Amino acid sequence: MKKGKSTIHDIARKLNITASTVSRALNDNPRISEATKKAVQQAARKLNYQPNHIAAALRNGRSNILGIIVPTIDRGFFSSVVRGIEEIANNSRYNVMICQSNDNYEKEVATVEALLSARVDGIIASYAKETTDFTHFLKAKEKGIPVILFDRSNSALEVSHVLIDDYLGAYKATEHLINQGCKHIAHFTNTRKISIYKERLRGYKEALQANGMVFDESMVVESNLQLADGKTSMEKLFKAKKKPDAIFSASDYSAMGALQYLKEKGIDVPNEIKIVGFSNEAFTHLTEPTLSTVEQHSLRIGNAAAEIFLEEVKSGDKKFIPQTVVLKPELIVRESSVSGVSVNPMSPIKSIKKPHVSTE
Repeated sequence: MKKGKSTIHDIARKLNITASTVSRALNDNPRISEATKKAVQQAARKLNYQPNHIAAALRNGRSNILGIIVPTIDRGFFSSVVRGIEEIANNSRYNVMICQSNDNYEKEVATVEALLSARVDGIIASYAKETTDFTHFLKAKEKGIPVILFDRSNSALEVSHVLIDDYLGAYKATEHLINQGCKHIAHFTNTRKISIYKERLRGYKEALQANGMVFDESMVVESNLQLADGKTSMEKLFKAKKKPDAIFSASDYSAMGALQYLKEKGIDVPNEIKIVGFSNEAFTHLTEPTLSTVEQHSLRIGNAAAEIFLEEVKSGDKKFIPQTVVLKPELIVRESSVSGVSVNPMSPIKSIKKPHVSTE
């Protein structure tokens, strides 16, 4: 017998039982004795039996597979969200299938098609930066597949969303820099059509205005917010007539790039320029000085997204009303934004706005 080609009928013949008994045993049916289940599992291993999940999904209408789409898995934020999803999904006997879009629209569309072909029971996604047409997600929804978006939202899509309050996080970060005496605060942002960057820019602007400071468009630098972009953005600001005394970056990566550029130029952080990032990536407490940032509670975002999925599945044929869960961010103040203070890098100097969950 060829490896990987055995079926439940082969197991049934080996044990002299019916194929339906084998199927029930493999699915842990309470009507099947523990002795039979054990015998079936042993025979399945010997015969190298591999279940056909797609065939099973066609038979019973459920694959117990949850599809996850992230822009990239090598970012701490997204990998932590995936871990949060798995914690909840695995406890309910769902496996997850993790896919990357690389922030590419065409790849995202193809990925959704592949997940639908694999008969996934739901899709949890953070859509690509290039995405402006959401037809592929609507297609999944029309097929009765729950779709939950996290981090990046689209109000036109009638699906559930799990977000943090990006506006509040940005407002608090900017306000903190103002309270440290900063007068010329620059902002690093990404494409403004993405909801999270739009909201972080709005929080930055309104914090300035609320504190009697004038918003200056020339102090806003748009890039992909990667490490190299932080360096080039910082260089661009230093070539301008008006020099910043603080940076609020919508990404820890570009904040780190800015920090590296300033150290190379011999500019003291935080005494000459203060920096706050966004996301609380794992490296932020390892930098010199340690990096102030906004905690996004990525693990809890994943938990909440998976819980909504399970709730929607449980609703069955009943009309499920999409939910929007908004987590409150926390400002983690470290050395990069407070002059003359030395702290334990693993601990914040202080935390602002302890998080809680709210549903809108």
